[in-house]
Amino acid sequence: MASLPARANPARAAPARAAPASAAPAAGPARPAERPAAARSVGPARPAERPAAARRPVLACRAACTAAERAAHFRIRHEVFVVEQGLFRPAGGAADGDDADAHDEDPATIHAVGLADGVICGTVRLYPVPEVPGRWKGDRLAVLPGHRHLGLGAPLVRFAVGCAAARGGREMEAYIQPANVAFFRWLGWQPAGGLVQYAGIPHQRMLIGLHPPARPSR
Repeated sequence: MASLPARANPARAAPARAAPASAAPAAGPARPAERPAAARSVGPARPAERPAAARRPVLACRAACTAAERAAHFRIRHEVFVVEQGLFRPAGGAADGDDADAHDEDPATIHAVGLADGVICGTVRLYPVPEVPGRWKGDRLAVLPGHRHLGLGAPLVRFAVGCAAARGGREMEAYIQPANVAFFRWLGWQPAGGLVQYAGIPHQRMLIGLHPPARPSR
């Protein structure tokens, strides 16, 4: 028959000893709980940097003095007055119109160009009026569509006025489209008379007095 497993004698069982306190590893003094990153001192907040302002182009005006500048002058006039506005076209509306006239062949005529960062993008023309001594006329003020936001029109008008005054002019006239009257008034011009037809559309005659440039003091 099968034998039973022997039972342990309680009298002989050795009591379990408690581990001495020195057996536990030394933990040292408790460290303070670390603050979350959001609570740490990071110093005063820096103000947000402003975006750099857009650089304004350098504008300049001068009389066309080379064949290339003169060609650019006529090209811009043709693009603005003939192609864009449909002026100076022969009867029937052909696209091969031409805004050039006899004044362009006169040696006294000044063909000026306006530049933005060295690129020619505007024009103005001026010449003396032989019938009225001391009077000059300005016309063919044009700026290419892609450059009209640069503010080149005012420097071109002022350049024409200054050129006429420096050459002894006492008065300057211009025939402008009605939409530009307020602009010319802002530059010191005044309307004279009513609307007249020019190049097939209404124009307003404008006048401005000319004053010789001041001489530098010695």
